[in-house]
Amino acid sequence: MDIILVPGFWLDASSWAEVTPPLAAAGHRPHPLTLPGLESVDAQRSGIGLQDHIDAVVAAVDALEDKVVLVGHSGGGAIIHGVVDSRPDRVARAIYVDSGPLGEGGVINDELPADGDDVPLPPWDGFEDADLVDLDDDGLRAAFRARAIPQPKGVAYGKQHLHDVRRYEVPATVIACQFPSSLLQEWIDAGHPFVAELARIHDVEFVDLPTGHWPQFTKPAELGQAILRAVDRTG
Repeated sequence: MDIILVPGFWLDASSWAEVTPPLAAAGHRPHPLTLPGLESVDAQRSGIGLQDHIDAVVAAVDALEDKVVLVGHSGGGAIIHGVVDSRPDRVARAIYVDSGPLGEGGVINDELPADGDDVPLPPWDGFEDADLVDLDDDGLRAAFRARAIPQPKGVAYGKQHLHDVRRYEVPATVIACQFPSSLLQEWIDAGHPFVAELARIHDVEFVDLPTGHWPQFTKPAELGQAILRAVDRTG
């Protein structure tokens, strides 16, 4: 199975380096992506919007022959949902890593402070405590900040536009990290707008991986196994 991995904000393809080995060892073909504007700190980010990132992933899907599994972390969840909408017949499963599908007209996060066309990684005190669980002060946080690349503002602030209701027929897996899956299901039952798009998907499974918002750094082996199990359950 071809598995396309879409990183969250401030990260490139290398952020999946400790997650993909079990996928490859099981005979799958992982394709971690670096999205436009995330090639380097000095990359051009002017004019890059959410649709540009969706289109880049769609191009990766179109370059492969068979159906794919999409994996999206954090803001990457909105991107892979846009890809599911664009290519519902080409996606065997969408896996949301501490993220979920973003509905029509939604934005990923337009409250992140921007500097021109860039959204730099904020100071750690700009995050909730739950975000930073297991991301220790001396090692992982420093490594993350050293590798962080500014996110294009147009991706963070841009509106999602969806067109094909067949997206709801594509099976989804939510790997819940910050919040337990039981809480997500309570929100669905209560009709919370945060999970309105997720609630419309016909086949959703929930997997708990308790840690902070960046399991690819804090629990990479466990995340790799969780993705592998979801892929193995995919026809």
